[in-house]
Amino acid sequence: MNLDTQSLQPIINFIWSVADDVLINKYLENQYQDVILPMTVLRRLDLALEPSKDLVLETYNEYKSKMDNLTGLLTSKDHGSGLEFYNTSPYTMKKLLDDPKNIDSNLEDYLNGFSENVQDIIQKFKFRNQLDTFEETGITFSVLEKFCSPKVELSPQKISPMAMGYMFEDLIRRFNEKTNAAAGRHFTPREIIELMTHLVYLPVKDKIKKGTFLVYDPCAGSGAMLTQSKKFATNQEGEIKSKATFHLYGQENTGEMYAVCKSDMLLKEEDPEKIQFGSTLSKYGFDPNLKFNFMLTNPPYGTSWKEDQKELNVGTAKKIEINDTRFNLEIKNFKGELEKKCLTSRSNDGQLMFMLHMLSKMKDPKDGGSRIASVHNGSALFTGDAGSGESGIRQFLLENDLLEAVIALPLDIFYNTPQPTYLLILSNKKKQSRKGKVQLIKADGFFKKRTKALGHKKNDLSSKHIKEIVSLYLNENDNEHSKIFTNNEFGYYSIKIKHSENDFKTGNDFKDFEYIPLNEDINEYLENEVLTYTPNAKPDEKSIKIGYSINFIEKFHNAGNYRDLSNILEDIEKLESKTLGLLKNVLK
Repeated sequence: MNLDTQSLQPIINFIWSVADDVLINKYLENQYQDVILPMTVLRRLDLALEPSKDLVLETYNEYKSKMDNLTGLLTSKDHGSGLEFYNTSPYTMKKLLDDPKNIDSNLEDYLNGFSENVQDIIQKFKFRNQLDTFEETGITFSVLEKFCSPKVELSPQKISPMAMGYMFEDLIRRFNEKTNAAAGRHFTPREIIELMTHLVYLPVKDKIKKGTFLVYDPCAGSGAMLTQSKKFATNQEGEIKSKATFHLYGQENTGEMYAVCKSDMLLKEEDPEKIQFGSTLSKYGFDPNLKFNFMLTNPPYGTSWKEDQKELNVGTAKKIEINDTRFNLEIKNFKGELEKKCLTSRSNDGQLMFMLHMLSKMKDPKDGGSRIASVHNGSALFTGDAGSGESGIRQFLLENDLLEAVIALPLDIFYNTPQPTYLLILSNKKKQSRKGKVQLIKADGFFKKRTKALGHKKNDLSSKHIKEIVSLYLNENDNEHSKIFTNNEFGYYSIKIKHSENDFKTGNDFKDFEYIPLNEDINEYLENEVLTYTPNAKPDEKSIKIGYSINFIEKFHNAGNYRDLSNILEDIEKLESKTLGLLKNVLK
């Protein structure tokens, strides 16, 4: 996936210049994208329809009085656009420039001529809200002239869908940086998507050569994960060369990104109805019984899902109860008994809720099962004490043997965050050698420095790095970069211990917690590690809870790297001697 992003910069810079040349003093900075993004999308659709414009108008004028629904004709190759959309207005963007006097009314006519699926895109962009401002400030001609410039070559024949996705995301990243907005919920670097597609598809490449498969992204953004994953699987010059049919499904709750995603699906001749608008957690847009073979996503992390909680009627703030089978699941208590619990994360971070949602959409293993790749920050791995919702979600994943691997990605690899990020790979149909195990891959050293940072993105993964990481995964290596653990090695018992003053002579009783690995006997551990040293300690058996945490630092810790204690003491003595000598000289 060698996208020459540098060659796109002149086009991006020219589109960006519309703000400084035309919109300045007419719009606030945080409103620039309300014009530039929809105009970019509309110009691309306009250029795609240009070759078939005359044929569409001819068909429309001939049959408009004879048929109620012309969609089939106007999208056909013989009589229409040959695409999933059309425009019955006599205008194109360039033709609008031929009549400057009536350009505002003609632009409205042009917009009204688009098919219903494009009307949805225009509505989600709220672009018609801009028409009054265009007319009042007299900038309609200037805006259209800019986007019709040869310097803005947006034709699908000239700019690939992947390149267009990059351009959209770079523009939005710039807008967010300029206005100090919370950047890039939607931006996953293309090399990370490439890594995800390899890890999701390659282990089952022999099983997807033919047939029909459903791919889903519950946080679709611009749709890049969906389209690039399909391209990877079906590329006849690629590693898989599948001839199967892949149906792409996605949902997005940000209007502008939904519009970008849907427009991209139209141009790629994908079914635009398989892209739904709204919050996946509270307003899921598809049949609840629909299951997917593959799921790839980068859910928002560190982002509130309080509005979803309200929609789901979560009850009181102290005790969340959601009547939703996605979140009411069975996990074991410390006695080994299964208990049904409502597993929810904190209201200010909903990333693991999307994970539970995807688990509910997995196909039955008897029907081939499902594979998932999902990007998260460290909170998903270790935030939340034993008994918390986050810990319970991790417990559910590991007790049901759904987690195959966790990959620690390099720092500064994302546009929007310098935080450590991780890629989780899940499957409900593991190969025999992976059953009951989780592979941790420490890939934070696999990167190359960028010559120029893009937001927080200072590093890239090269094709070589991707190949090395994928090799570690496929070969199930156990080395300095990759380690294999059993599922229960991530679990522990948390138990409250009451210490009396007789133990430490502090004059006060106090309580602390002891964390006991799951693979150890609780009573034996307490006897050997607690009561031996503090015989008056009183373990509270009623307080015992199970917790799960995935800590890379702990799992890759190498005690052998420490220096010998005698050498350290010797160095300290030398420093002390030197310091005393200096002090004597000062006091002379």
